[in-house]
Amino acid sequence: MIRCILALLFAGTWCHAAEPAPKPNAIVILLDDLGYGDLTCYGAKDMRTPRIDTLMSEGIRMNRFYANCTVCTPTRASLMTGRYPDLAGAPGVIRQWDHSSWGYLRPPGPTLPEMLKSAGYHTGMVGKWHLGYTAPNVPNEQGFDHFHGFLGDMMDDYYTHRRGGVNWMRLNDETVDPEGHATEVFTDWAIDYLGERAKAPDTPFFLYLAYNAPHFPIQPPKDWLEKVRKREPDLDPKRAANVAFVEHTDHEIGRVLDSLTELNIKDQTLVIFSSDNGGSIPHAQSNGDLRGGKQDHWEGGIRVPTCAVWPGKIPAGKTTDALGMTMDLVPTLCELAGAGKPESDGQSLRSVWLDGGVGDPDRTMIWVRREGGDRYGGRAYYAIRRGKWKLLQNHPFEPMQMVDLEADPFEQDPKPATGKVAKQLKEALMAHIRKAGAVPWKPMPDEP
Repeated sequence: MIRCILALLFAGTWCHAAEPAPKPNAIVILLDDLGYGDLTCYGAKDMRTPRIDTLMSEGIRMNRFYANCTVCTPTRASLMTGRYPDLAGAPGVIRQWDHSSWGYLRPPGPTLPEMLKSAGYHTGMVGKWHLGYTAPNVPNEQGFDHFHGFLGDMMDDYYTHRRGGVNWMRLNDETVDPEGHATEVFTDWAIDYLGERAKAPDTPFFLYLAYNAPHFPIQPPKDWLEKVRKREPDLDPKRAANVAFVEHTDHEIGRVLDSLTELNIKDQTLVIFSSDNGGSIPHAQSNGDLRGGKQDHWEGGIRVPTCAVWPGKIPAGKTTDALGMTMDLVPTLCELAGAGKPESDGQSLRSVWLDGGVGDPDRTMIWVRREGGDRYGGRAYYAIRRGKWKLLQNHPFEPMQMVDLEADPFEQDPKPATGKVAKQLKEALMAHIRKAGAVPWKPMPDEP
């Protein structure tokens, strides 16, 4: 009361209770197989990615952010649930063919879009889903009010949008058959969604924009490829195609970002950019100086380019070495949206993004991937990190190896997994495997 009187006397204004901060709109842009070395701002010398580079500079860039898996589905399951993928039923890739499908999404609680809906958000998804083909594991039954995208995994062709001859393009539950390069199609659909949401400024929105690019087949539009060939005539043809593919994607992301400005919603919108795993070495993608790539538990397979931008809230031009993981986005977004504290294996990055926090450098992080074929045999393989120590294998028949990431950041001199620290990591991993053993990754008899 005294403060109110003083404010009235000296400031000439009435004292009001502080209003809660407005909830940000949120956009998660997820690329598919974008390598750690495939952006100009991450050291690529043959590539021009001005729009993503600018986005990275407008907020906080996370230099030690990890995908939850070295392949697609498990990371996406963690993004939707905030849990390790094998605790959500998706330790491997979900495919349309049962004999080669190694997961079945089982959210152990509300999904991220469901939690945001409970906080008053409209929820939309555009692009690649890759978490199921039938109810209940389709976007509209997992919390999205609006879905315009592709249910499947990779596309066999970016212009015909088929996988194994099947059209998995949908507008909610309706099959659609758009024309054009998939990256451009998804950009158009995202801009359409943003335009609709801008008409309802009192309702915050969450948009999950998941491009198939730059996942193989490496298929840039011809004019983009010709531009790269003229600029970089000495590039290997495979590499030139990949450079053009990423540059085209960069341009399309720029169109989405431009629409935020045009719709006058940029300042109210948090944009998060990341990739679902590292780049594919056989397809001439680059992970910079990091060892390995997609399918490996070396850093090149799991560390991904990531940033968060929120004008006026997240300081621009910041970089951080704080550890992060895809599943961390769930508690982070829920905290920023006022959606409560979800049960999650992740950690909120709010203090890292907004307050310059350093996160938890000693946290335990686990990776799992199950796959078929001669190399994997339907079995799972793992990695675990705690602090500077990392224990890993790159297929299930390989002995675990030990790396000190402080002394050997590029993993050039791995050691046998022996000694006290290795024993502790093995025990922690076994405890996780026992916990995950309770979660089936195939449909039960009464499920689709």
